[in-house]
Amino acid sequence: MLKIGVLGAGHLGKIHLKCIQLAAEKLDLIGFYDPVPQAAAQVAEQMGLKAFASAEALIDAVDIVDIVTPTTTHFELAALAIRKGKHVFIEKPLTHTVEEAETLMRLREEQGVMVQVGHVERFNPALLAIDDLELNPMFIQAERLATFNPRGTDVSVVLDLMIHDLDIVLSMVNSPVKSVSANGVAIVSDTPDIANARIAFENGCMAILTASRFSLKQTRKVRFFQRDAYISLDFLEKNAQVIRLFEPDAPKLPTEGNLLEFDTPRGKKMLHIDLPPIEQVNAIKLELESFADSIQRNERPVVSIEDGYQALKLAYAIIEDMERNDLMKGGGN
Repeated sequence: MLKIGVLGAGHLGKIHLKCIQLAAEKLDLIGFYDPVPQAAAQVAEQMGLKAFASAEALIDAVDIVDIVTPTTTHFELAALAIRKGKHVFIEKPLTHTVEEAETLMRLREEQGVMVQVGHVERFNPALLAIDDLELNPMFIQAERLATFNPRGTDVSVVLDLMIHDLDIVLSMVNSPVKSVSANGVAIVSDTPDIANARIAFENGCMAILTASRFSLKQTRKVRFFQRDAYISLDFLEKNAQVIRLFEPDAPKLPTEGNLLEFDTPRGKKMLHIDLPPIEQVNAIKLELESFADSIQRNERPVVSIEDGYQALKLAYAIIEDMERNDLMKGGGN
C-alpha cells in the first residue's frame, strides 16, 4: 500500500486528511505537517495523527506527498518532494507562476515520478455522468459564482475560481487556444473579484467564462453546445441534462428518456431529453484514489501536471489581458 502524507492542515488540508482516512484500502496515511505548531497539535489530537516536525521529515517518510498549502509555497515543496523521488498530489493552481510550473515539469520528467493536480471538478458526479458521451463542443458557457470569503483573495478570482472551468474547457476542446479577451473588476480585494473571459480556439470553438467571488448566491454551471446536442452540467447541484437531435429513422435512436418530434430548418428531428443517472461520490476521495491507481498501474493521472500547466498558462493569459484592458481604460493611473 502506498504511504501518503499531507503538507498543510488548514481548512482544505483537514478535508484531505479525512478523505485519505476514508480511502484506507488504497492509501496509508502516515501523518501531516503544518508550520503552525498550535494548529498542528490540535489537528493531531482531534484526528489521532502524527504531526511531523518539518516538511522534509514528512516527505522522507512517505511515497506520496499531498500538498495542500498556499499557492506561493507549492513550487518549493513540490520541487523538494520530486527531487527526493516522491509522487506528488498538488492542489490547484499548480504553482504561483508559469515559470515555476515549467520547472516542475522538467523535474518530474527527470525523476520519473507521478504528479496529479487537484482540479477536483474533473471528479464531480455531474461530469462523470456524461463520461460516455462523444463531445465536440463548439460553444461553451461557464458560470462560477461564490459568496464572499476572505480565504483565497490573495490571488485573482481567475486563479481562485475560474481556473476550475478553464481546466474543464481545455479537457473538452481538442484544439489550441487562438485568442483571449478578458475584463475584470476588483471590488473588495486588490485583485479582480469578478472576471469574464472569452476564449477562441483554432477549431472555431468559443468559450465564455464568468467567475465572481462577490455574489449573493452560489452557482457552478457549464453548458456545452455542439452539432445536434446541448449538454448542461450543474456542479453545485450535481446533475446533468443532455438534449440531442436525431433523424427520425436514426438506427441508434434512444428508447429511454423523453423523445419528442421537433421541426427544424433541416426537416423533422427527434428531440431526446435525458437526465443521466448520477452516482454520488466524494470527489476529493475519488481523485486521491485515482492518483493511487495511476501510480500502481504506471498510467498518466487523470489530471496530469501538463494539464495543470495548461490551465495555469491560460489563466495568466486571461489575467494579463485584464490588466492590459484596465490600463487602456486608465485603471493603472
